[in-house]
Amino acid sequence: MQKLAKTIFPMHSELVFKVALRGDTLLTSPRWNKGTAFTKEERNDFGLTGRLPFRVNTIEEQCERAYDQLCSRESPIQKNLFLQSLKEQNWVLYYSLLSRHLKELTSIIYTPTEAEAIENYSHLFRRSEGLFLTFPNQDSMEEDFLEQTRGKDIELIVCTDAEAILGIGDQGVGGIGISSAKSAIYTLLAGINPAKALSVTLDVGTDNEKLLNDHLYVGWPSRRVRSDEYDRFIDKFVQLIRKHHPHCLLHFEDFGVTNAQRLLELYRNEHSVFNDDIQGTGAVTLAALMAAIGVTKSKLADQRYVIFGAGSAGLGIAKQVRDAIILTDGVSREEANKKFYLIDRFGLIKQSLGPNKIRPALQEFVRPDEEWSDIATNDTGEVELLEVVRKVRPTVLIGCSTKGGAFTERVVRTMKEGCERPIIFPLSNPSNLVEVNPKDANDWTEGMALLATGSPFPPAKMPNGKDYIIAECNNALIYPGLGFGSMLSQSRQMTDGMIIAGARRLAALSPALKDPDSGLLPDFQDAPAANFEVAIAVAEHAFDEGIQGVSWSRDEVRIKAEDKQWKPVYGRYEYDEQGAR
Repeated sequence: MQKLAKTIFPMHSELVFKVALRGDTLLTSPRWNKGTAFTKEERNDFGLTGRLPFRVNTIEEQCERAYDQLCSRESPIQKNLFLQSLKEQNWVLYYSLLSRHLKELTSIIYTPTEAEAIENYSHLFRRSEGLFLTFPNQDSMEEDFLEQTRGKDIELIVCTDAEAILGIGDQGVGGIGISSAKSAIYTLLAGINPAKALSVTLDVGTDNEKLLNDHLYVGWPSRRVRSDEYDRFIDKFVQLIRKHHPHCLLHFEDFGVTNAQRLLELYRNEHSVFNDDIQGTGAVTLAALMAAIGVTKSKLADQRYVIFGAGSAGLGIAKQVRDAIILTDGVSREEANKKFYLIDRFGLIKQSLGPNKIRPALQEFVRPDEEWSDIATNDTGEVELLEVVRKVRPTVLIGCSTKGGAFTERVVRTMKEGCERPIIFPLSNPSNLVEVNPKDANDWTEGMALLATGSPFPPAKMPNGKDYIIAECNNALIYPGLGFGSMLSQSRQMTDGMIIAGARRLAALSPALKDPDSGLLPDFQDAPAANFEVAIAVAEHAFDEGIQGVSWSRDEVRIKAEDKQWKPVYGRYEYDEQGAR
């Protein structure tokens, strides 16, 4: 097990910034504002002495005050709005506060609270953030894009069309909230400079009746654009990025199931693109699986996989693990595909379901009918989960279905009959939709199951009374590091090999490799350090594949990564009319 270094932010930065802003303009710039932390010398130099109260505060004092203010807000959504306001005022204070209360506040700025903020975006709207590219304004797309990006060194663009937001579906223009939240997580957990990141919503309309009938809805009040018109709009956006920022990472977020995989496959060989719903979920699940087989002393190719829920996440997991089997265990693609059994709302995905019930992206995992001719079906001829578990005797059972309680006692006990240490990952979010409570899975397997969940759960009790730590299969343990590794190396693509290298590095950090009763993944409090190590592995693999776009050598990856990370600390300012704005 590789050890993690703790993330410690210094009280002050030795960096000196030449800044051209003064007075109120400086105080209203979230990038440069220090509030009461401006020194007396800076107050004199930048015309701030009469604009601020007398005392100079440290960042620690500012964080204490901000946290007290935050705690006075009673509901999660009120806390979310407070933090959003703080981000609009002072980036350093915002990220410094989050870093000091990482586990507590990540759920406020991201899932689950951000979903409520997105759902009510038009009614909570105060000021815009990010870039809004709207279908009826596509003729001015390049001009609008350059207004936001001209003269900026953009390294990260997070975009969404908001068709499938955080389990709440189509949210139209409110999707800017998920782009902004994902971008903030990149900064918080990987040290991406927020001045080099851009959040984008691609407003192609909405099919959400509630939004269409809301006279306060601030987006384009039209049905979603589909087919060729949609594709041309998306392509115009992607080509702008390739033209003006060829080395940036393009992160696709919360696209609908009919577009997510298709767009990823369309552009991944042209640019460094990443889809967290597909690749991020697949990567963190792969890392947990690698840790689990480290405990059982087996190989990925030795497992039999049942994946319950074959949407973007489930399919992404299947493909990510399949690719890892091919690359790490030397198995052919055809043989690797045969190790997977996918189940969706029509039951086991098998040939007789026909093209109307099987998406093209699932074709590689369709099971032949003759395999199941002797297996009982339900009233509509579908093979259900229990029958699949009985026949396949899986060693790995993964849930991405949002069907709470689907992994019943009978299913889990049947699985245990077929293997000594069942690997069970009920990954659906939020916790009320989880396929099985990990405590129950632990009890039904007499403490033998290796468990990871998509939401945080308390430890389960082992038969000997010892706590078993339930790993949280949280994408944020890996996707910021995957992205940072790509940005660091300026790779021309985000390849499968890079993602697998990142997953392997995260798995090597598993506490379970030292103590099998510990979690399969690092604790979320260690997410910044874990993502840093992931980024190192990803960047090094980019060099191994020869797709890096930098002139320095592989041996310099770690030092370059340390130098590149943005930290939420205040530098010293010097006024310069030609300085930064």
